Amino acid sequence: MQSELPPITELTPITEILERNALLYGSDVSLVELSPETENAPRRVTWKDFDLIEPPSHPIGLRRSTTWKKFNELSNRFANLLLSRGVKKGDKVAILLMNCLEWLPIYFGILKAGAVAVPLNFRYAADEIKYCLGLSDSSYLVFGPEFIGRIESICDQLTDIKSLFFVGENCPSFAEPLHSLTMYASNETPDVKLTSEDDAAIYFSSGTTGFPKAILHPHRSLTASCFTEQNHHSQTRQDVFLCIPPLYHTGAKMHWFGSFLVGGKAVLLRGIKPKTILHAISEERCTIVWLLVPWAQDILDAIESKEVDLSDYILSQWRLMHIGAQPVPPSLIKRWKTYFPLHEYDTNYGLSESIGPGCVHLGVENIHKVGAIGKPGYGWKAQIVDENHKPVQQGEVGELAVFGPGVMKEYYHDPEATKATLADGWLFTGDMACEDEDGFIFLVDRKKDVIITGGENLYPVQIEDFLRRHDDIKDVAVIGLPDPRLGEIAAAIVELKPDRKTTEEDLVKFCNDLPRYKRPRKFIFAEVPRNPTGKIEKPKLREKYCGKSLVATQIEL
Repeated sequence: MQSELPPITELTPITEILERNALLYGSDVSLVELSPETENAPRRVTWKDFDLIEPPSHPIGLRRSTTWKKFNELSNRFANLLLSRGVKKGDKVAILLMNCLEWLPIYFGILKAGAVAVPLNFRYAADEIKYCLGLSDSSYLVFGPEFIGRIESICDQLTDIKSLFFVGENCPSFAEPLHSLTMYASNETPDVKLTSEDDAAIYFSSGTTGFPKAILHPHRSLTASCFTEQNHHSQTRQDVFLCIPPLYHTGAKMHWFGSFLVGGKAVLLRGIKPKTILHAISEERCTIVWLLVPWAQDILDAIESKEVDLSDYILSQWRLMHIGAQPVPPSLIKRWKTYFPLHEYDTNYGLSESIGPGCVHLGVENIHKVGAIGKPGYGWKAQIVDENHKPVQQGEVGELAVFGPGVMKEYYHDPEATKATLADGWLFTGDMACEDEDGFIFLVDRKKDVIITGGENLYPVQIEDFLRRHDDIKDVAVIGLPDPRLGEIAAAIVELKPDRKTTEEDLVKFCNDLPRYKRPRKFIFAEVPRNPTGKIEKPKLREKYCGKSLVATQIEL
């Protein structure tokens, strides 16, 4: 059968990969959902096509799974339901769900109907949900039980939403139960012709400066990310990918795309505690795990505090740990290799505008260059440019620009922002970077986060990496604070590990190894806020501390 199927190429609509997996590996498990917090989490509907194991049969809690055949059929059912409601090619269908087994069949059902999937951040408040639905021109919304209150508070204002589909038990009166509707829809593949240039998905920027932008991608972007990720990490059908980050974000889903391309199983874990992660890896025999920096730090801290004993878990099959979404401290990977010496490691760089991970990556063979984000990924080009978009000399700091098959089509309904970000197919990332003598790219900082103090440019990431070498520091963020003499000064918000007693005086001494102009002038002991993708929320810190009295004195250097 395999030889009779047309080959999947980077110009194939991504829905055809699901169809192919259903034909070739129909009875194999495609997706598993693990929900450790079953007592407090709202129960959602269990589609009859899902296999369910109730606790205490599984050590983590509720376990649900489905096969490639059922995955495909569920997507077809939702697609045919949408078509029966008059959905046309290019219509927008929003998804507001926590990670769950229904998420991906719904996503692919939207694509199979020729519509555009619009994943929403599950942390959005009601006004942000309303804003993003309007900005994206969404006509339909699929939501789960965690969001009933938020949707109910704005449903009368959602005049452009034609249907509200509910995924869960006890459907509210203002919505329709998706499970009941799809039971009667056809599970045959809908007759909708798709091309690689058809619009496929709208993702939203992190929204760290006001409301987020809507990022429009065609099918080409999605399929290209499958090939990029699989090329980087050599997934096979025997690999098992553990997916912890939210599926509304490009990072998690596009890393899964490498396994999706070859028919490998994925495990969706609803929990980030070290024991939960290790149990999931052990019980499901996961081989590939993508982590955020805080989760990797928590695992190491739990090992070192004896909270977890690695001998309690089956981990010999775990071959790859990789990290993205933020700069990775070299000290973290050095600690990691102490406990997991056989692991391959990779750093992945990407943006939602470049369809998530992989436009630049370190490569598992280059662990000696940890600290760099790497070189252009498979199918990608990169260059570092000045304010006039001209390449800078090697070693000089400039803005990172990338070019490749996953560059967004546009910021939807925002031509000015699109023009400022795209030029001749190049995406200007807003990240400041430099290239070393071996061609490896190092992130210096976000363009807007650069601190100018006394005429000198300070790059907070460099200072943060230095401070993270301190054994007592769990996390750190450096921001610029207004100063009447210097313009700005560097302030370090420091989050200590539990029960550590490091003082400001200790950190001042520790920073003596930094050049004088790079040393923080203030130390503030507080929690470092991060968004769901692990990025430090520096605008929140600037809002909190700029122009207000601080619980720290300025240090004279």
